[in-house]
Amino acid sequence: MTMPLDHNSDISDDALLQLYANGDQAAAQMLTLRLAPRAYGQAYRMLGIAAEAEDVAQEAMMRFWKIAPEWRTGEAKMTTWLYRVTSNLCTDRLRKTCTTTLDAIDEPVDPSPSAADTMQDIARHDALQSALMELPERQRQAVVLRHLDELPNPEIAEVMEISVEAVESLTSRGKRALAQILKGRKAALGFEGNAR
Repeated sequence: MTMPLDHNSDISDDALLQLYANGDQAAAQMLTLRLAPRAYGQAYRMLGIAAEAEDVAQEAMMRFWKIAPEWRTGEAKMTTWLYRVTSNLCTDRLRKTCTTTLDAIDEPVDPSPSAADTMQDIARHDALQSALMELPERQRQAVVLRHLDELPNPEIAEVMEISVEAVESLTSRGKRALAQILKGRKAALGFEGNAR
């Protein structure tokens, strides 16, 4: 039996997976709508290239659906598993292209409209993305998971397979490095009156 599900459904990820295991395709669609954007967002922030991020997100979701029938509810969070797989796929891609310099990578094209009121947000986004790409890989991964994906430190530790203390150290060093990289751009990014 297929349940009618809407975009704002309060059904948990675990319940949706169970419904999918029982043949409910609407549950699979809802779970994809919830999880795929997370994988894409993480991949984009780690790789900085939209097409690469799309490929990684698609691969991560394909791996998720492959293991879905054997998923044991309660052992691990689906999002933790997905973030770990996405991180590993990004790391693999970064290692394959490590001979490419940052200057050789095209800036991502922002699909936002070119209205004047969005220009500042675009400049801030680009500055943050550029600064993130200057961080060492593990610092970038920790900062992205903590401050952009808003995961708690214990979950980040699980994703990165390190201790909570190591997560705290990586995020702290990453934040300091980002502040240093962006220090001279406060006025240009519209933060001249802010205490950031």
